[in-house]
Amino acid sequence: MADAPDAPSQDAQGGGRREPGTFLGRRFPPNLFSIPFGIAGLADVWAAARPILHNSIVVCNTLYIAAAALWAIIVVLYFGQGLRRMRTDARDPVLGPFVSLAVITPTLLSAVLAPYAFQAARVLVSIFIALTVIFAGWMTGQWVAAPLDVDAAHPGYFLPSAAGGFIAAFAAEGVHLHLLSEVMFGLGVLSWVLLGSLLLFRLFFRPMLPTALVPTLAIELAPPVVAGVAYYALSGGRTDTFAAGLAGYALLMGFVQLRFIPLYAKLHLSPATWAFGFTYAAAANDALFWIQARRPSGATAYAAVTVALTTILIGAIALFTASALVRGRFLPKPA
Repeated sequence: MADAPDAPSQDAQGGGRREPGTFLGRRFPPNLFSIPFGIAGLADVWAAARPILHNSIVVCNTLYIAAAALWAIIVVLYFGQGLRRMRTDARDPVLGPFVSLAVITPTLLSAVLAPYAFQAARVLVSIFIALTVIFAGWMTGQWVAAPLDVDAAHPGYFLPSAAGGFIAAFAAEGVHLHLLSEVMFGLGVLSWVLLGSLLLFRLFFRPMLPTALVPTLAIELAPPVVAGVAYYALSGGRTDTFAAGLAGYALLMGFVQLRFIPLYAKLHLSPATWAFGFTYAAAANDALFWIQARRPSGATAYAAVTVALTTILIGAIALFTASALVRGRFLPKPA
């Protein structure tokens, strides 16, 4: 979603230095992991709608399988670029946060196995939560220890610890690891609070994000809605004062997104486009949980519209992505 389909890395800006690694003659940036992340988010939307719309589980499972298959393919393509490329990406102040999606996405997908293979799901969720926390800790330490320009920061910085913590909480609750879920929820909340003020300062008072990073503005909506989804699971479906407070901030960030529509309209398709996928899917998921809990008049219609709009959005991004891949215009060219 930018004139340059991949966010500019330090290597790309480093005076003509060659990029450390490619695979099959192409560069596979870490934000490609946003694709299965977004598909998994859409699957969650269809799953959250089932108590209201009574839609088939086949749709949900098909989307989950597609997300898992895409994640596995991207893992092979990304890791095929070599360890040097991976180390460079992880240390890059722009691309680094997106590497976390390589472990956050399977955390979410592993919990889906619980109705079919509970013990396997519990083991996989535990493993990927551990990897999520390890990477979030390393990433936070990297931001402290390495020189960091405030203008390199973007809302994707929420991904490793804030989003990772909330998704870990949701997944842990799905396999009945309640204490671990509480711990991960605390990690997500505190990371969101501490990072949120820094990122808003950068967005308020520093120059506008470069075009390649404008799609990450969608991620500003992610923390309150993902926190809402995690809290709904953690609390057993309560819509108490804390849940209402999360919904209030989510409402504010939703209206903020409306202000960004003129900026989004100028963008072009790229891997960064998928920043919209999981974020808006999580917002729809949060809305569906509120509809389910409160059952307002017209709940079925509200749920159907929410699912339809989310499916149209992510489906359109997927179709444009497939078309761009066929034409060789989606993946960035090696430096």
